[in-house]
Amino acid sequence: MNEQAPIPPDENRPRRILIVRIGAMGDVLHAMPAVTALRERHPGWFIGWAIDPVWSELLHTASECGASSLVRGAAMPLIDRCYPVPTRDWKRRPFSLETLDEIRSLRRKLRAEQFDLCVDLQGAIRSSAIGWLAGATKFAGPAHPREKQARWLYGQHIETHAAHVIEQACEILGAAVGEPLAPAKIELPLDTATETWRDDLLSQLFSDTTAQKFVIIAPAAGWGAKQWPAERYGAVAAQLAQAGYLPLVNAVVAGDILANAVVDASGGTAVVIPCTVGQLIALTRRASLVIAGDTGPLHLAAALTRPVVALFGPTDPARNGPYGTDSRVLRHPSSRKDHTRYAETEEGLMHVETDAVVAAAFDLLRATA
Repeated sequence: MNEQAPIPPDENRPRRILIVRIGAMGDVLHAMPAVTALRERHPGWFIGWAIDPVWSELLHTASECGASSLVRGAAMPLIDRCYPVPTRDWKRRPFSLETLDEIRSLRRKLRAEQFDLCVDLQGAIRSSAIGWLAGATKFAGPAHPREKQARWLYGQHIETHAAHVIEQACEILGAAVGEPLAPAKIELPLDTATETWRDDLLSQLFSDTTAQKFVIIAPAAGWGAKQWPAERYGAVAAQLAQAGYLPLVNAVVAGDILANAVVDASGGTAVVIPCTVGQLIALTRRASLVIAGDTGPLHLAAALTRPVVALFGPTDPARNGPYGTDSRVLRHPSSRKDHTRYAETEEGLMHVETDAVVAAAFDLLRATA
């Protein structure tokens, strides 16, 4: 059902659109091809994005944070304005005056923008609430959101038929604006500071700057059932190192227990690289390959068209597997779709063997050399 009519395209009056996709990293990346397609069709439209500040570097560089006047360009190529929505902080202090003041402030900022359309690409109760706060003339969302109560606030309920979430986002946003959209290649922010950080790091790791061959391993996942064992990642890393590729293990902090367990299992051949989202973007741009489960760094690599080996268990790669890049997806036939956040690795994922991952990695490395 599409209760509200989509807004008609009218370049004589640039439209003002708000995208709500708060997080997480991979989900934000999955929404970006649809928004990029809209941007390419209507470069003059004002596009805002409500997002968790943890992931805002996917939309603009860290140097743009807090700037009073943001200009679309290399540092912020897709949107015109970013609206931080710190829902994690609000969840930790739901009844504090500080939280209430921040929500009121966000409401004032969003309503002052006088949006013609708000589109919820998350389908959660919190995202629909943020969209409702914006007070846009029209508010659209999926007909069957992830959290069914979210649809109560939508004025337009949009059916999706595509298998992959990237294509579903195109269906939702396209129906909301009244134009068909196809996934477009995204452009991530280019930050001089993080590019310099990356170049300095690689010059320290490699004595020969012309032979900087490295593979990024991202062992973490949103929950335990999606997480392949650290010792297996380490075994893969050791074989990559023997072949002349330096394994770099993604970590948020230097003391990351999981990342250090991968290094230990690699016999010390891998190196932990703690980095911000912006630094990970810069580092991934140069990676020969990325190996990960269904997690943000995997989808970042796909967005940057880097080759990926994807290890899937309880989530369906047909829905949210790597999109638009050279990839090898490994998933055992015994795995079944189950988004229950179990702490232990899903049984089917445990059947994905180290040798299969190594073979897939070298297959891709040869094909993309």
